[in-house]
Amino acid sequence: MISRIDLRGDALPEGGALRDLLPRAEFDVEAALETVRPICEDVRHRGSAAVIDWGEKFDGVRIKSVRVPAAALARALEELDPAVRAALDESIRRARLVHSAQRRTTHTTQVVPGGTVTEKWVPVDRVGLYVPGGRAVYPSSVVMNVVPAQEAGVPGLAVSSPPQSEFGGLPHPTILAACALLGVDEVYAAGGAQAVAMFAYGTEECLPVDLVTGPGNIYVAAAKRLLKGRIGIDAEAGPTEIAILADATADPVHVAADLISQAEHDPMAAAVLVTDSEELAAATEAELVPQVAATKHVEERIEPALAGRQSAIVLVNDLEDGLTVVNAYAAEHLEIQTADAAAVADRVRNAGAVFVGPWSPVSLGDYCAGSNHVLPTGGCACHSSGLSVQSFLRGIHIVDYTRDALAEVTHHVVTLAEAEDLPAHGAALKARFGWKVPQQ
Repeated sequence: MISRIDLRGDALPEGGALRDLLPRAEFDVEAALETVRPICEDVRHRGSAAVIDWGEKFDGVRIKSVRVPAAALARALEELDPAVRAALDESIRRARLVHSAQRRTTHTTQVVPGGTVTEKWVPVDRVGLYVPGGRAVYPSSVVMNVVPAQEAGVPGLAVSSPPQSEFGGLPHPTILAACALLGVDEVYAAGGAQAVAMFAYGTEECLPVDLVTGPGNIYVAAAKRLLKGRIGIDAEAGPTEIAILADATADPVHVAADLISQAEHDPMAAAVLVTDSEELAAATEAELVPQVAATKHVEERIEPALAGRQSAIVLVNDLEDGLTVVNAYAAEHLEIQTADAAAVADRVRNAGAVFVGPWSPVSLGDYCAGSNHVLPTGGCACHSSGLSVQSFLRGIHIVDYTRDALAEVTHHVVTLAEAEDLPAHGAALKARFGWKVPQQ
């Protein structure tokens, strides 16, 4: 059901050589660019009509208008299962607790007497928040996108999710209800590359945005890459991943359950166990069989995901090598199920999010830990962070010098300008002092 990679024995290779040995899904965004380019160009030129046409082709339903009516949002919230509403309320409450603490404040540094630099944090003016549809329903992704944007103070928020034929061309009602709970009234029935293009270029119904965030399939990722520069993006999210670093103290029932929990997302989802315990590896393999048989989505998602090249049990000499492996892998989600898990977790350098011990599973982070589940995939955690309040903020430096403070440093500026063969830079200061460099 799941393959093995044995890295025991010889010393581990370094850098890219080690990464090449580890399981990873094929996710060729570059190849998908040529598929999404004509879609994006069509939306650029024809606006909503193009979004509707592409939605009919890919989502199997033709809609009259891309904008979701306010009445549909209100109705979805009114008809929401009370238990689901309570769970969403709690998810929102915990997310706000965590994300409100991330808000940066303006700070002024006095560089010299009379010379200050202030860093002011300003939210982007308008964001497009993408929520996937199709194989699963993700109201949790509404929460994870909207809460940090709201806590950052973004004045304009728009959410887009694919139209669903079974709901008359509207996004799934639970998605709409989550938007209504969060006070978001600008929602669009658009998915895939056409939704990203709608946000980037604007249409008759949707004003263009400055930033697009949220997970999606390979075509969403390709559209983000294509349009990056016209819009800011959070990341090119690929298939979801879980890596578990575990030793002989881990419970194979927990480990197997957590591997399956990510495999049920998608046949390309990655489930990786890194362990120095042959006994745990064997027990986990044995435990996968009955747990997989007892759940849903087996043939279309879980079995292909576990059997795919992106999933494996990786055997290592010891926990030290295990840490080296998981830091090279840079998982979206990394669980630490070892003795003294907190100390081991403290040594992790590359992960989207780290889950410590047996009582902090990834599923908790997906919904109600308070953390964000929009995280870097495909090894990008070695250089990128998950979605946060900072994702929606821009730092602006405000420079304020007096005459005397400028005079004091003018000779250095002139010297550096001339060293770079940019004399006009120095002249801009000399002009303020009668074309003479002030005496020090």
